[in-house]
Amino acid sequence: MRIVGGRSRGLHLSPIGEGDAAAHLRPTSDRVREAIFNLLINGGYGNPLRGARVLDAFAGTGALGLEALSRGAEQAVFIENGAVSAGILKKNISLMRAEAQCEVLRRDALKPGVNPGAAFEVVFLDPPYGKAMGEAALQALSGWLSPEALVIWEENTSPLAPAGFEQLDQRKYGETLVTILRAPA
Repeated sequence: MRIVGGRSRGLHLSPIGEGDAAAHLRPTSDRVREAIFNLLINGGYGNPLRGARVLDAFAGTGALGLEALSRGAEQAVFIENGAVSAGILKKNISLMRAEAQCEVLRRDALKPGVNPGAAFEVVFLDPPYGKAMGEAALQALSGWLSPEALVIWEENTSPLAPAGFEQLDQRKYGETLVTILRAPA
């Protein structure tokens, strides 16, 4: 697993193989991450990452948020409640030397509480597949989003977005279905 683009391109992150079942990790493959970021940057959205505050919910290893930082985001906040995952995430932040740009919140994405900072323009949502956790998390995180924020949601089936969210795109990469939504204004 590595950063696939931007200023940290080629940086290898903590090796975890195909995932760590005990930590419930299912990292986004380099290929899918590259496709997501190419779509964000070249898909007619301008460059939503430039100077953005991004949220990586169900962060796991943090690869999505760290990739966003590499490609121009200003700050990344990670929500992860697993101890093993949070440890790997913190190690990856350190490997990228991005401590000043990152914050790790040890919280449940389904019950995140009040946002401790400014709203987010870009949100990565990569919940455990097939458990409708993405729907619940997006509802719970609605107060964390800036108006018209982009939500990039990985799932294995087509997700049900909350009312008011507009689906902009949807692409399938192997078992992964990537849906891009725009939050209500």
